[in-house]
Amino acid sequence: MIKVNEYLEGRVKSLGFEIDDVPYTAGVLLPGEYSFDTEKEEHLTVTVGEFELRPPGSDWKIAKIGDTVVIPAKSKFDLKVSKPASYVCAYK
Repeated sequence: MIKVNEYLEGRVKSLGFEIDDVPYTAGVLLPGEYSFDTEKEEHLTVTVGEFELRPPGSDWKIAKIGDTVVIPAKSKFDLKVSKPASYVCAYK
C-alpha cells in the first residue's frame, strides 16, 4: 500500500511504502527552511538536487545526490533547500 504524506503547507510531499517490514518514503522538497522531528532512526538519501542539512549536535553540511545521512531516533534536524530536491528515507 502507498501512503501519501503532505507537510508544511504542501512544500514537502512524500509517498510512503514498505519493503521487508522496513518503512520508506520517497519525497520532494520545495525551496524553504524546515525542521523535522524523528521517531525512528532515519537514513536520508538525496536522489535529485542538494540541500543543507544540520543533524543533531552537528554543523550545517551540504548533502548532494547519492549522499546518505543517518539521523538518530527521537531527535530533530534542520534542512535548507534552495532549489527543489528529492530524497528516499528508510526508517529503522
